[in-house]
Amino acid sequence: MRVVSVGGGDIVIDGREEMLVPDIYKENTFSEISSLCKANNISLSEYIEQCEGKKIWNFLYEIWDAMKHSINEGLTSTGILEGGLNVERKAQFLYNQRHIDESQETRENRIVCAYAFAVSEQNAAGGTIVTAPTCGASGVVPAVLRYMQEKKHVTDEQILRALAVGGLIGNLIKQNASISGAKCGCQGEVGTACSMASAALADLFGMDIDQIEYAAEVALEHHLGLTCDPICGLVQIPCIERNAVAAMRAINAMSLANFLSNTRKISFDLVVQTMYETGLDMSSDYRETADGGLAKLYKIDS
Repeated sequence: MRVVSVGGGDIVIDGREEMLVPDIYKENTFSEISSLCKANNISLSEYIEQCEGKKIWNFLYEIWDAMKHSINEGLTSTGILEGGLNVERKAQFLYNQRHIDESQETRENRIVCAYAFAVSEQNAAGGTIVTAPTCGASGVVPAVLRYMQEKKHVTDEQILRALAVGGLIGNLIKQNASISGAKCGCQGEVGTACSMASAALADLFGMDIDQIEYAAEVALEHHLGLTCDPICGLVQIPCIERNAVAAMRAINAMSLANFLSNTRKISFDLVVQTMYETGLDMSSDYRETADGGLAKLYKIDS
């Protein structure tokens, strides 16, 4: 299995694990980054290029290409996922449910969710995916970016800059909290993915730094306390559907940021800190052990 990563995760290529280079960014919080960008009149993506160098764009092109490939592979695959839960792949079914009188809103929901299902099902099947920021949360970012590229006809260059901003958000969460379901529950995985995706969308739509922060903050805030309770320890139920729900929530968070960023009372950094403390307070039964929540109840019912 070949896995590549964006947003602070490790890179595994052909069985070899390589850590991302730490401390590329001297600034440790979004507040510090925002202040620096405003003082120098640069965007977040320009800040990222200054820290990473121009080579970052070639790297992110490979990431974006892998994301699109995982969607395509997932949409063309059918059957039952291995593991014993008899979970049927649904991405292709969702994608093909076209109706003549389908509203724009319904179509958006269906297509975005189909893309998220496609990637998550590829992960469950051992296919090639991008950890964004983790395997279990890999469907959120590619789903929203692929859909918006098709809807808005934006260029790959614009997508790469949005992807860089999303990766920056993931890196900040990893650095100041955790992206591990075993440490913080699913708020650290899907919550982070939703935050990354919403920030990326805000950048893609040309929003300013404060709006991008608000989008990332709203997306993460409303995943606080989300448990990681995979049935039988498999990244299938509720993980696959959860990616689709989070993808739609990322779009909603971005939309709110477009209108309400000047009214916000809570910073992104505060929500990251809160997520981490919430995760540490959470019972280990709800942190990827499959000993609590849906996983426990499923054992009882079965």
